[in-house]
Amino acid sequence: MTDTARGASRRYGTRPTMKDVAARAGVGLKTVSRVVNGEPGVTPDTERRVQEAITALGFRRNDSARILRKGRTASVGLVLEDLADPFYGPLSRAVEEVARHHGALLINGSSAEDPAREQELVLALCARRVDGLVVIPAGDDHRYLAPEIAAGVATVFVDRPAGRIEADAVLSDSFGGSRDAVAHLIAHGHRRIGFIGDQPRIHTAKERLRGYRTAMAAAGLPVDGAWVSLGTTGPERVHHAARAMLDAPEPVTALFAGNNRVTVTLVRVLRQRTAPVALVGFDDFELADLVSPAVTVVAQDAARMGRTAAGLLFRRLEGADEPPRREEIPTRLIARGSGEIRPPQGR
Repeated sequence: MTDTARGASRRYGTRPTMKDVAARAGVGLKTVSRVVNGEPGVTPDTERRVQEAITALGFRRNDSARILRKGRTASVGLVLEDLADPFYGPLSRAVEEVARHHGALLINGSSAEDPAREQELVLALCARRVDGLVVIPAGDDHRYLAPEIAAGVATVFVDRPAGRIEADAVLSDSFGGSRDAVAHLIAHGHRRIGFIGDQPRIHTAKERLRGYRTAMAAAGLPVDGAWVSLGTTGPERVHHAARAMLDAPEPVTALFAGNNRVTVTLVRVLRQRTAPVALVGFDDFELADLVSPAVTVVAQDAARMGRTAAGLLFRRLEGADEPPRREEIPTRLIARGSGEIRPPQGR
């Protein structure tokens, strides 16, 4: 049979078994099992024949079945909000490094900011018997996970807490970072500061709005309702919100962006305007230091969040029995230029 014919007859999705190896090598199943698992009792010549059959067939040991017999799958799931968001790159990599250190495989998936998709993905991972989950939640009701947690699936929430259940959570200091960002703009002379954030149902959006309002109140400054806009982070919505604030009879002189997607859109909006407008964004982003002016940001430590969450997850898997913990990771204000623009004279 030619190689082409062999390729044409291959059935994808079917893998060679130990029975196939035994038949090709002319030995019993127990002998193949001993060779595969490195057990003694096999002559060098027989071991050579078995190894040649393994290589020829492309056989791989079924670790999942072996591990399942021990009650653990050595795998954990990571459910992200949006795989395309650069914030999740270092977070995912940090979780993977910790998982690898513990000999576990990491399985990633994205909820696409859809609560129903989040639930579907989480339960699919549970059905595949992952030992634990790290979840960046899209929804605010996680009672569907309570039976899985009770059954032993360790679960840690990141960036946002679980909704309507008690569970471990690792959060960034969204409130404190936003308060510091707005206080920074106030210190540079701004009194009319606009806030454009994410959807109001999202925990981080609510916390960043709270930080904005707290900083304004601490400085004795009123907040006009027209200066606050929460919603989707798509460019069209953000463009519209920014133009409404900047073209008002008494326009804002500074903008605070609730996340990196909003910030990138605002950079484009402000490049089209002649009057200077100060800008601070929550989340750092690639090339933020190379645009002109460079963008002042509140930077989150996504890698530390991932390491902390994964470390907590494996503590649970190793038997830590304690009440649910809530870890808060501090943020850092990076002044680069856009947040230090002062308002025009008389504004």
